[in-house]
Amino acid sequence: MKIKHLIVAAVALLIGTNAMAQTKKSFTLEDLMWGGNNYANIMPKYYGTAFWGDRLLKLDVDEVSTLASNKGKAEKPRVLFTTDQLNAAIDTAKYGKVYNLLYAQFPSGSKSEVYLQTSKLNLLYNWQQRKVVWSTERTPGAYANDMSHYSHNEAFVKDWNLYVKTADGKTHQVSTDGSRELQYGLSVHRDEFGIRKGTFWSPKGHLLAFYRMDQSMVTDYPLVDINHRVAQLAPEKYPMAGMTSHKVTVGVYNPATDKTVYLQAGDPTDRYFTNIAWSPDESTIYMFELPRTQDKAELVAYDAHTGARKGVLYTESNARYVEPCNPIQFLPWDATKFVMQTRRDGYNHLYLFTADGRQLKQLTKGQFEVISVLGFNTKAKSIIYQSNQDNPIQYSNYSVNVATGKVARLDNGQGTHYAALSENGLYLSDRWSSPTTFRQYDLLGTTQPAAAVKLHADADPWTAYNVPEISGGKIKAADGKTDLYYRLVKPVGFDPAKKYPTVVYVYGGPHAHNVEAAWHYLARPWEIYMAQRGYVIFVVDNRGSENRGFEFESCTHRHLGDIEMQDQLEGVKFLKSLPYVDADRIGVHGWSFGGFMTTNLMCSYPDVFKVGVAGGPVIDWKLYEVMYGERYMDTPQENPEGYASSSLLNKAKNLKGRLQIIVGYNDPTCVMQHSLSFLRACEDAGTQPDYFVYPGDGHNMMGHDMVHLHERITRYFDDYLKK
Repeated sequence: MKIKHLIVAAVALLIGTNAMAQTKKSFTLEDLMWGGNNYANIMPKYYGTAFWGDRLLKLDVDEVSTLASNKGKAEKPRVLFTTDQLNAAIDTAKYGKVYNLLYAQFPSGSKSEVYLQTSKLNLLYNWQQRKVVWSTERTPGAYANDMSHYSHNEAFVKDWNLYVKTADGKTHQVSTDGSRELQYGLSVHRDEFGIRKGTFWSPKGHLLAFYRMDQSMVTDYPLVDINHRVAQLAPEKYPMAGMTSHKVTVGVYNPATDKTVYLQAGDPTDRYFTNIAWSPDESTIYMFELPRTQDKAELVAYDAHTGARKGVLYTESNARYVEPCNPIQFLPWDATKFVMQTRRDGYNHLYLFTADGRQLKQLTKGQFEVISVLGFNTKAKSIIYQSNQDNPIQYSNYSVNVATGKVARLDNGQGTHYAALSENGLYLSDRWSSPTTFRQYDLLGTTQPAAAVKLHADADPWTAYNVPEISGGKIKAADGKTDLYYRLVKPVGFDPAKKYPTVVYVYGGPHAHNVEAAWHYLARPWEIYMAQRGYVIFVVDNRGSENRGFEFESCTHRHLGDIEMQDQLEGVKFLKSLPYVDADRIGVHGWSFGGFMTTNLMCSYPDVFKVGVAGGPVIDWKLYEVMYGERYMDTPQENPEGYASSSLLNKAKNLKGRLQIIVGYNDPTCVMQHSLSFLRACEDAGTQPDYFVYPGDGHNMMGHDMVHLHERITRYFDDYLKK
């Protein structure tokens, strides 16, 4: 009788548990995907913060309030100003309203001023005086705007020409011959080498360095705009590997004299100029210069007033490549010294130099990467930076004392941290997550690391939904010794006795990673959706991906795809060791470099992968752009064997499974010639890929197209892998 009662109780408990599980909701792509109609309703409200000096403020849409004092202590919120108060000080009928304070900027902790914009005005508002203390009208049609908060001078581009509007509202036209072929003030070298913009104000905003790019000699790639009665050409200057590239020069404009000088860097043919930096006194400009071979980088100094070349301060060479991605940074308390980031010892680290280029010391050292420099603590004379020195997939905040070299971790050492530094570097506003913590915001001290002040924690937004089990781990690479980190997503309602179809999601290329010690190990929303539909999802960062040191990344040099696929096959070997993975139903999906990997895996291992979806794939590296392609492959003339072996045109004949290729019709990054050439090769070989195009989209789908895209990807696996 006792056993009978226990059985009845157990059955009741099981029924109750199942009933609870059934009350959980199932996701739709509208819930999960950016651009989905319900995505914003599920995710927590944005928690905005900004430093005013060393005081932390809370930013809401319609008000700004205090959050922590300049002593690093949480304090009772006190509203500083609201949109209503702000708009009362503006002629809104003429200049428009300020609608959103989430992007408010606070240029100086010594002044109660906030920088904001309306649709027609840039302004500084003093909330203590309740008035606008400075403003200038925004220029219609301007883009690439770059404001100096010191001088209030603003650079912008209009109709391909560069302009500067000074604080008094006067507009200066810096260039007059700008065109699509001759561009001023815009990003150059196709955003490689860490370049993200084309204008660089001096520290006090008195002088402006800018890029000038002549691409008249570069071949036009014929993109087409279909948004007309008769489609029109929308050509993209696209320098393919081994072909003629553009020429870049660097100018310096002085608003006080209305004059421009150009740095005397010599013939710009087949050269790259990057990481522009200024001396604190605005007299010298520094930049890294590379030959087209990218096997050497020189840090060169120039006179900012005459453009004269002062000399080479530092040289670094590597038989594979050198890739400077960060400008030098001068110590705020010592203008005779600067900090430089380099991988000269195999990992990205910080080095201290004198202004004339003499190395004083290496500040960080070890088998880890400095991810970024957040700034300086001027009181402790330390550098605040982010690195993965505790764990390759975990990113934390650290300080290193410049004088002593002492390193201290500033956060709790859990998960992945992204932070902003206060004006004097005394405090960090730290946003972090871990595999089991969705998102938390802390205030950290940087002088005497102490317990964090917890500011806010976002609750897991998916508690009402069926969420799969997500785990992380590591396997060995194909070399048998290197650790590779993976993420494994099991199906919702996982049954260890079943055999499940499995999709390997892959990127695999440089400057990216997929696995991180963040919430759910950085699982993508689509992976959650697929797990809900009964799939196992597996992701592993192979050699060739980022933040694991130079050898880890560059071992793929001149033969992109080979080592990466070997490591992915080790992942498949691990999957096949799991009793619940159906070895006959393994698929693969990736985008961009991941599209290259997907197509390569489908054609190189046709008996391993049954179904693939390749988005925006590189098919033949000689069709890709100069800077990226030649860094990792050299030129087609120098490396014909490598280009031939990595070309998927030569592998089209091997395709056996179902492969769908998806591209944006207006992709300026991985142009359609890649996928069209592959289709032609498959037609010639008698193999049968599928193809889908998003007209008007570029390299990535935008807005609600993301929902459509992931529905299409899902359907393809449902149709051909799930059965």
